[in-house]
Formats: sequence, structure tokens, C-alpha cells
Amino acid sequence: MPDLQTVRYDVDAGVATIALDHPETRNALSDEVLDDLLAAFTAARDDDAVRCVVLTSTHEKVFSSGGNLAGFAADVPLVLKHFGTHRFPQLFRLIGELGKPSICAANGHVLAGALGIALACDLVIAKDTATFGTPEINVGVFPFMIMALIYRNVGRKKTNELLLLGDRIDAREAERLGIVNKVVPAEEFDAAVKDWATRLAGKSPVLMRLGKDAMFRQQDLAFSDALELLHHNLTLAFSTEDIQEGVKAFFEKREPEWKGR
Repeated sequence: MPDLQTVRYDVDAGVATIALDHPETRNALSDEVLDDLLAAFTAARDDDAVRCVVLTSTHEKVFSSGGNLAGFAADVPLVLKHFGTHRFPQLFRLIGELGKPSICAANGHVLAGALGIALACDLVIAKDTATFGTPEINVGVFPFMIMALIYRNVGRKKTNELLLLGDRIDAREAERLGIVNKVVPAEEFDAAVKDWATRLAGKSPVLMRLGKDAMFRQQDLAFSDALELLHHNLTLAFSTEDIQEGVKAFFEKREPEWKGR
């Protein structure tokens, strides 16, 4: 595991927890934070002991304030800014191609670029005190890098409203719009995250990998191409020991013992 300065990384019972830990900037997504996130997610992807990843924050009130505005205005060559921002799409693809389920545990405010990272995760659980928004337009910026993710999760007109007005919405409204799967009170938050993470970590790792790959790859395919990909993945699933074990355990009324192959 590489040395991480702005992110905490821990693995317990098959669950890797990646916690943003740069409170002095409210977890602003600087190059350093994004590099640490890339390193942490890569470590989780490559560790066979990891079956599920939880992304959260150590800050009491803020998940992340979004992109590093100081970096946007820095007096450096434009080409360096261009190359620097490649970290966002790189992270989005890494989470999508992780081969393992991911949960964003939004324990605080999820703003600007952080909303894209949350939506890149498979599931989002939020504290009822969290807020969500893309306020970039209010400071003369625009949420270019996360726009594709928002439009793939939220209806077009509501996305337009978020992007153009820059207003925040509360957790319940985020749930209604499809940004959040589940909203829970603060006192129930950790237990809710642990429950889902534990359940996800208990699934067949090989079927989860095939399923996750299909989920990510089919989302922008034409219908006939998507069916072809899904047919291919289903045939691969038939070849695994885990699908045989899962069906056998179902009929024998017992818990399956996954082999991961």
C-alpha cells in the first residue's frame, strides 16, 4: 500500500474503507487528494481480500467541498492544468471498473466535483444532515467534469437546474432525484453503512466482478450491443463454480460457500 497523506485506508472483514482526511481544506479535491484516492482505489481493486469498498470522510460535517479552487486560479501554464484535471475521469473510470461494489457513505456535505465521485460509486447512503449541489457557477466556474455522471443519474431538467442555478438540495431531495439510495439519521448512519457493506462483501466475488463489469460497460451501448455484451457475461457466469454452488445452496436451504471462481 502506498503512503497516503490525505486519505485513510483500512481493510476489515472484506470491506476496504477509504476516508477523505484533509479537514483543513474541507477535503477539497486537490491533485494530492485525487492521487491518494487513485492509489487507494487501485489498492482495493488489486487486493483479493477486498470484496466491497466504502468511500467516506473523517470530517464531521463535510464529505468534500469539491474541486480545489486555488488550483483553478493558479498561475501555471494552461497545459499543466489540462493534464492535471485528467485525474477526475481517471478516478471515475477506476471506480466504474473496480470489479467490486462501492458505497459512498455521505456523512457530510457533497459539493461540486465531490458529487461526481459520489455518483461514480454504485450506492450512496447519506446522513439526513448532508446537502448536495454543484455551486461552481456561483464562483465563475462550471461543473464540466462531473456533468456526464449527473445526467446519467438525474433527469435532464433537474440536472439543468442544479448546474445552472448552483443551489444546494437536502438529502431527502437528493434521494427523491435518484442521487442517494438511502437517507438515515446520524445515530443510524454507521450501522446502515456497515449493514450494506457486509452484505455486499458476502456475495460471490467472481459473479460480482462479472456483474459490475456488465453494469459499467453496457450503460452507454446501443440496445443490441448491450444485449450482446450481457449474453456474453451470462455465458461466462455459467462457467463459474460459484453459480453452481449458489444454486445448489439455494435448493439445500443453506448459505453458499463461495470459491471466487
